[in-house]
Amino acid sequence: MTNSPLHISKILKGEVKLPLSKSECNRLLMIRAITGTDYWIPDISDAEDTTVLGRIILELKEHENGNTYDVGSAGTSMRFLTAYLATVPGVYHLTGTDRMQERPIGILVKALNDIGADIEFSGKNEFPPLKIFGGILQGGEIEVNGSVSSQFISALLLIAPTLHNGLVINFIGKVVSRPYVNMTIRIMERFGVFPIWDGDRLSVSNQKYIIDQPEKQFYVEADWSSASYWYSMVALADEADIFLPGLKKDSLQADSVCALLFPFLGVTTTFEEHGVRLTKNGYRPKAFAFDFVDCPDIVQTVAVTAAALKVPVLLSGLNTLRLKETDRIVSLNSELKKIGVQCEIGEGGILEIKSFDGEVDSEIAIDTFNDHRMAMAFTSLALLFPNIIIENPDVVKKSYPCFWEEVNKFAL
Repeated sequence: MTNSPLHISKILKGEVKLPLSKSECNRLLMIRAITGTDYWIPDISDAEDTTVLGRIILELKEHENGNTYDVGSAGTSMRFLTAYLATVPGVYHLTGTDRMQERPIGILVKALNDIGADIEFSGKNEFPPLKIFGGILQGGEIEVNGSVSSQFISALLLIAPTLHNGLVINFIGKVVSRPYVNMTIRIMERFGVFPIWDGDRLSVSNQKYIIDQPEKQFYVEADWSSASYWYSMVALADEADIFLPGLKKDSLQADSVCALLFPFLGVTTTFEEHGVRLTKNGYRPKAFAFDFVDCPDIVQTVAVTAAALKVPVLLSGLNTLRLKETDRIVSLNSELKKIGVQCEIGEGGILEIKSFDGEVDSEIAIDTFNDHRMAMAFTSLALLFPNIIIENPDVVKKSYPCFWEEVNKFAL
């Protein structure tokens, strides 16, 4: 897609295709790799984050020791592969984009080294790239700061059953994005491994994944994070009736909270047999506050929607956003100013959207900062601003490759 103004109808009616959950797919790929099986995954996400992980796992089967594996901008791949490769005999070099090399991984590396791994920082201390000397790990008891990234915890959990002495994680600080850890646990349970979470302590005994039984087949749900962008568009439309197939009420995904949050922004969710239907509910949005500590991936979507509706909001629990593809707090503040919205960034991961009286240029170019979620979250503004441009639009391939194809169904 080119950098050209978006023109979207204010009447949205039809069915929209969502990608499959890359969070679920990535965990299934890791369990398949850990068990060394050809476990069949019926459907798999075509998001770049998932295809990168699948590609590297396949390459690991074919290449000799000493090879370099580049995860690009895929943070999940960097974390999951770091833990996995620590358990696979051999020498591995793991790297990524310049931005990836600015995203800290020291907490995970220390935890792995504490249970017998041998991982070195090839460049700046605490950051990728990494040199991993894989081998058999004994496991044991460790302390982990849970307030930085839930993916560190999930990476450790996935390899925990293979450790000779199992693994006990004692958490320091509040665990962020806790539903993602719960997702990891639920998927592990589907394959016969049962972690025990007791207060600030999470333990997994030495055991085997069981994947050779038909009832262990796991069907991946559609992606709720991607659904959030359609919630935003429905909120800003004049009329809307959008069906999103593949979403479930009893979802493992943190961002299924959209169904509870967006009624306050004028959108009703109706759960049907094969998905959800989004319609406008006539509610006049009022100021509200919400803690996103468990669902940080929808912060940009909610912020843009509220700003477009001129609803003052206080968004908290945003600490982890500074370490994403871009500093999402700073990026949000920067781009919302372009539509006349004034924000205040507070300490402790807080963003307050306060006033809406700034000037708006006739043509608005949104800088995505190479962040897929910035691109998609700001797209809904095209319903209000006819000359908005999303720069670097192809960045959406990271999580929602067919996003623009779906948006074009409603193009004027």
